[in-house]
Amino acid sequence: MLEKKELLQIVGGINITGSLINAIHRGISVIIDVGRSLGSAIRRAIGGTMCPI
Repeated sequence: MLEKKELLQIVGGINITGSLINAIHRGISVIIDVGRSLGSAIRRAIGGTMCPI
């Protein structure tokens, strides 16, 4: 068993900050946007509605 003095010296754990939450949200948004773009490109290619360049 740890003594009270030793227990008070324990430092650790997870610290969830606003920056971490914002970064996770941006990452998920990027993945969703890429999926939408890819899906739209596939749909346009199959439907033959691609803009000529």
